[in-house]
Amino acid sequence: MVAGAAGGLFAGVPSTAYALATRRSPIEATVAAGTLVLPGESRPVVLIAAALPVHAALSVGWAGVLAAMLPARPSRGVAAAIGAAAGLVIAAVDLGLVGRRFPRIRALPMPPQVADHVAYGVTVGLVVAHRRSS
Repeated sequence: MVAGAAGGLFAGVPSTAYALATRRSPIEATVAAGTLVLPGESRPVVLIAAALPVHAALSVGWAGVLAAMLPARPSRGVAAAIGAAAGLVIAAVDLGLVGRRFPRIRALPMPPQVADHVAYGVTVGLVVAHRRSS
């Protein structure tokens, strides 16, 4: 859970930085994520409220999968590499298989969203490695 929470917090850094650099809304991806549970909703505040528990559940769930994939005592380098690779796989599932069915998710710029997933995977991998070595 700790790794999932940490990953969930840091996962949005790349897309937020991209949004700010390109003068897009930094909450665009969060609003889009809310359409996973409320596809007919358009109010940003409602969609953000809907996105938060979904994001938390996905972050913790994927962290469990990633933790199970890591060796018992991975080095930081191995944990980061496996985490990055897992982030790419998670991006393929989240954005490719699921997200493409939702117009607001499909409309997001893809590179920053993939970078978010990689950042998530690396963070989770490093937190799991740190906790297992402690």
